Amino acid sequence: MTVNIDNIEEELVSELKISLEEAKVFVSIVKNGMMDPQDISDLLGYSVQDARKIAESLINKGMIIDFTATEYESLHPRFAITNRYKKRCQEDNIVFKKNLKVDNIVKLLERPYDHARTN
Repeated sequence: MTVNIDNIEEELVSELKISLEEAKVFVSIVKNGMMDPQDISDLLGYSVQDARKIAESLINKGMIIDFTATEYESLHPRFAITNRYKKRCQEDNIVFKKNLKVDNIVKLLERPYDHARTN
């Protein structure tokens, strides 16, 4: 399957072994910039508590950071996705090497990431 903006969350789940909820939160932060649990809740329909738990899981996976005491920010997609892919390879005992699908996911998310932080 070709990676595109419409299936990017499913591809993140497949390639990075994260949950669909984690993929949705990650993509939302990439596209919108810093978000707090209430913002995530409002956008995705999760409870504030679930939004916080999902964000904490993404922090543990090296994909986002807690920028302030109440707001989360994504690392640049190249770093966030590569960090997680490397951890996934370690978890699965597979050799970390170039993955074209992962590279395509990064390329698709770089523009919205940059746009959200410059406008």
